[in-house]
Amino acid sequence: MSTSDVRLVITASALGTVFEWYDFFIYGTLAAIIGRTFFPADSEVAQLLLALAGFAVGFGVRPLGAVLFGYLGDRLGRKYTFLVTITLMGLATAAVGMVPSAATIGVAAPVILLLLRVVQGLALGGEYGGAAIYVAEHASAARRGFYTSFIQGSVAGGFILSLAVVLATEMVLGEAAWNAWGWRIPFLFSLVLLAISLWMRLKLSESPVFRAMKEAGETAQNPLKETFTYPGNGRRLFVALFGIAAGLTVIWYTAMFQALYFLQNAMKLEPAVAQLLVGLGAAAGLIFFVLFGWLSDKVGRKTPILVGYLLTLLFLFPIFTMMGNAANPGLSDAARRAPIVVGGADCRYNPFAKTQATPCGQALDMLSKRGVPYSTDASLTGVIIGDARMSAGDYPTAAELDKALAEAGYDLGRVRPGTTDILVILAGIMALSALSGMTYGPVAALLTELFPARIRYSSMSIPYHIGTGYFGGFLPFVSQLIIAKTGDPYSGLWYCWAVVAMAALVTALFLKRGDLDLHG
Repeated sequence: MSTSDVRLVITASALGTVFEWYDFFIYGTLAAIIGRTFFPADSEVAQLLLALAGFAVGFGVRPLGAVLFGYLGDRLGRKYTFLVTITLMGLATAAVGMVPSAATIGVAAPVILLLLRVVQGLALGGEYGGAAIYVAEHASAARRGFYTSFIQGSVAGGFILSLAVVLATEMVLGEAAWNAWGWRIPFLFSLVLLAISLWMRLKLSESPVFRAMKEAGETAQNPLKETFTYPGNGRRLFVALFGIAAGLTVIWYTAMFQALYFLQNAMKLEPAVAQLLVGLGAAAGLIFFVLFGWLSDKVGRKTPILVGYLLTLLFLFPIFTMMGNAANPGLSDAARRAPIVVGGADCRYNPFAKTQATPCGQALDMLSKRGVPYSTDASLTGVIIGDARMSAGDYPTAAELDKALAEAGYDLGRVRPGTTDILVILAGIMALSALSGMTYGPVAALLTELFPARIRYSSMSIPYHIGTGYFGGFLPFVSQLIIAKTGDPYSGLWYCWAVVAMAALVTALFLKRGDLDLHG
């Protein structure tokens, strides 16, 4: 295969993957607007959580897409299957931009939105496996990690493109038009990306590995059944799900979405500034996906992934602490100097409730809506800010709380960091991108080599999309819910830490070198 042919394969596959993940991620990038447009609630916290629950729905159905399109990919071919998936994704994304708001059509609005997220999830369940396998089956074993790393980087590329389009559209239209209707343009823009992707992918021929199997009459008759009955495949599926997909995806979503929500919500950066910083850091960090994909051709696939897991366990909390201190030094200093402690009998907080059941819960609700960190102590009654107990009764009114917070140095306005602090934040995002690149860059090659060619599409896609769909797709919702319930802006990171610890253990114990030698 000529160099120009290889470049066409990589470019068409990678660009298509960028566009498809753009379609999927634009929802998460605009979660705050989606929340207030389609999920009206009494607080911005509840709106965001409901929008993120809708974001998770798309991930929840990805395994069904993996089953459906994995079957078609193993039976009919790699090329035509991912042509179908990208078409479904592009049309569903554009349709999101046309759904009337809840204020216009009531409950039908979120129902239609969620149905479109289901279509997106089904499409994405077939896209990644098709693109990764297609490139891997065109590559030699000596260059497979390097070539497929561009597919891995394309996932981050979709997120970066979503941020770029959002920022550019908002800048051109202005804040008023953007909030009123302009936010729909990034969704409609997916039709342009769909046309480009189809034009490029229609130029491609079928994978040489699949063509050879088809000519020899060796394609699987029932890929789904063989996925679970092929000798030794059960352990490989277990490793792919709990050791590879689960671990890499929570690191990536933490590096991108959790970092964005952390800066934008907890640290109160201006949304456009937070989006720009995360986008710039993620774009600069794309080199790590290619670097560690290339390195895996030299040292093996397992080593960089396992090292990346261990480094994540060591540095996840320090990196976010560093970014938090740089993003909003005043808020971080106030939280250290005058920590907020809330206590009381039956101190429960439900972020989805219109009215909290207890006075203590009402106090927590006020603090959560203001986005200030707090801790709870069951031995206390009331609210304490620093050394001062609130004087007007056990629990303050909203006005009393705002006054006390201001006196304690809590500035709740939006901030824009200085140059030095911006560089520190970018360094933190780059560090997260490096951890993500170590664990994500080699994965397409690893999963392709892990499974036999006749059932590769199904065997690779099913555990990958269960792992990424459930462990990763629910990360934004789960982590933000943990933060809302605890009042600690760093507490949501424990979800990522626990999943990575599990993935590191499974990978270390159950991924055998012979698995990857068997098929390439």
